[in-house]
Amino acid sequence: MGKGGQALTSCHSSLVIDWLCDQARGRKMAVACFYFDFAAQKEQSSASMLGALLKQVVSGLEEIPEEIAHAYRDDKKVIDGRGLQLTDIVKMLQTTASEKPTFICLDALDECVAESRIKLLDSLNQILQTSPGTRVFVTARSHIQAEVGNRLSERVTTLRIIPQRDDIISYLGSRLDQDTTPDAMDSSLRADILKRIPEDVSEM
Repeated sequence: MGKGGQALTSCHSSLVIDWLCDQARGRKMAVACFYFDFAAQKEQSSASMLGALLKQVVSGLEEIPEEIAHAYRDDKKVIDGRGLQLTDIVKMLQTTASEKPTFICLDALDECVAESRIKLLDSLNQILQTSPGTRVFVTARSHIQAEVGNRLSERVTTLRIIPQRDDIISYLGSRLDQDTTPDAMDSSLRADILKRIPEDVSEM
């Protein structure tokens, strides 16, 4: 799938995440999300990704569990700040996720390096096993579907999202309306874009 298709998938993901965040307001539940970026693969290790999710979950707690606060204090004492280890982060997420329903959202998981993706999915499986109130929402291209199912013990429901022509036109129209250089496009070019691109991506 090309960049246009990925953008449409991210659009669907944002809608789900926005809805979950709206549901979480005023309720005892947590929502954490991570957006994968192919251009930033080197910076997206399994520990850094789960660490980012942990910070989001912890920031929504009224009181930070002592074991988590203690771990962060100890980490600051380490020379050069080695950072929390993956096993430590998983244990902390298990602790926080067991206290209230937690939704973990991962967008464009297929853009994660395979090695990091495997560690991430195995870590999520550990969290799911100890925290039955946790749910994981993933968007990705279909070629990693089997991997996700296997790593998460096949506790996966799959929904295939196929962009419809009207959806593509609506998405393109909204992006064109946000163009910061509107003078660079006349009505003829806009019409051509809205005609040709949906035809090219209709089979994604």
